[in-house]
Amino acid sequence: MSAVDPQMSTGSNWNLPNALTTLRIVMVPFFGWALLVDGGDSVLWRTIAYVIFALAMITDKIDGDIARARNLVTDFGKIADPIADKAITGMAFIGLSIVGDIWWWVTIIVLLREWSVTILRLSILKHVVIAAAQSGKIKTTLQALALGGLTLPLRQVDGALDVPGDVLFYVSQVLLAGAVAMTMWSGYEFFRDVRRQRSSATAS
Repeated sequence: MSAVDPQMSTGSNWNLPNALTTLRIVMVPFFGWALLVDGGDSVLWRTIAYVIFALAMITDKIDGDIARARNLVTDFGKIADPIADKAITGMAFIGLSIVGDIWWWVTIIVLLREWSVTILRLSILKHVVIAAAQSGKIKTTLQALALGGLTLPLRQVDGALDVPGDVLFYVSQVLLAGAVAMTMWSGYEFFRDVRRQRSSATAS
């Protein structure tokens, strides 16, 4: 549920966006398990993992749209939504590193950035409003495309799908490189904006 203004009025926690957010959190262990079956070499289970990941990304978009359209922003949603987002992408990074499709140093750097920004955003939620930057939206899109592509059994297929699988695998790696770059840049922008807002608040 990206880019929801934390100053919007809140309502009951019992609503559809929060149900979808909770569903995403529940999906995380199932996604991780499906990805890691047979050490990541199962074509069937990696395809299932991709479906779970894709559904999580779709519900993220849907619950955000519903929350904004119906003004259903709640305290639960403000906290649980970013946690759900980081949990599913974090599981993807970790799982893909375990099976050898993403370098561990990439996963560590990205997760440190993601969780530091999330924790800081939650800690200042009631005091400082940081609007969602365009770079953050680009980062989210690139991460979803790259992680989704790498979750597919692109190097496990044989026959006629062998070459297309290899091509898509390296395309996904290029998207991942772009996602990492935008992840670091958007993180820099976030910390810069927090510092500026705090400086302005102190000066006034």
